[in-house]
Amino acid sequence: MRILSFLFMALAPVATASAAPDDLGKRTAPPETLFSGIGEGTSDSALEAAFAAAAAFPLGTLRNPVRVGGPEGEQAYVARLRCSDGKAPRLAPKRPGGIGAFGSLVEAFPLDCGAAAPGKVDLMMDMYFEEHSETRPPPGFSLAAR
Repeated sequence: MRILSFLFMALAPVATASAAPDDLGKRTAPPETLFSGIGEGTSDSALEAAFAAAAAFPLGTLRNPVRVGGPEGEQAYVARLRCSDGKAPRLAPKRPGGIGAFGSLVEAFPLDCGAAAPGKVDLMMDMYFEEHSETRPPPGFSLAAR
């Protein structure tokens, strides 16, 4: 009897898998329908209010991340940063930084100026702002010309 119960338990997943519907993996709705609600949650006035609230905090922090357009924008901004001695900071691999002031995931860029100010800093960047090009440096840094 014990052997039959083991045999039944071993064959149960096979029977379940063969009973899967034929349309497994097919779309249930066209992409237009699936993505139709994206971008409807935040009005321009709500974004402006969020920008104004973030401005009360230092640029490059979680409460006021640097707004850039995509990974290319992140790279371009970091490439222009200069420490107080005029040299570019050393950059460690970026890592997730949490949820920023604008409700999106931000990335933390560990920057190291060595003995120069501002020293070691985690610069928070929000790459979901394609139309924005930040022209201000975070505290302790300057921006090289483009």
